[in-house]
Amino acid sequence: MDAAARKVIADKHIDPNRGASTARGVHHIALLSSDVQRTIDFYQGLLGFPLTEVFENRDYPNSTHFFFDIGAGNAIAFFDFPGLDLGPYAEVLGGLHHLAISISRENWDVAVAKLRDAGVELHLESGVSAYFRDPDGARLELLAEPLGEMYGMKVI
Repeated sequence: MDAAARKVIADKHIDPNRGASTARGVHHIALLSSDVQRTIDFYQGLLGFPLTEVFENRDYPNSTHFFFDIGAGNAIAFFDFPGLDLGPYAEVLGGLHHLAISISRENWDVAVAKLRDAGVELHLESGVSAYFRDPDGARLELLAEPLGEMYGMKVI
């Protein structure tokens, strides 16, 4: 889509006088984990997102549902599905492209260094975005921008 088409969409659908959203925020996003301990080591150990809860998944016996705090009352949750061959992570139309998480500049610098030291492949963009994949292939972005801003623009 070219810039003119994007402007038409923005002019048609973005109301500068909009009311508040009916949502309160992201409760959690649920991803899949092929190895609970490895996922904890990555998200809590490398990224500094505290593990907050672990319990059995009500929908699949012996499956674990576990949560990490990503700030502002939001969480990343995971399921493992032992015994199911789910195959490798795949980006598909309608699926998760990436999850962007706001992080302070100081914590961004620390996380990027820890990820590099751990041998995680990184793509840095615009000096504030770090793109990488978790141990199961989900693409993440750490964004050293305040919530509601991206590359100096207010998006919310």
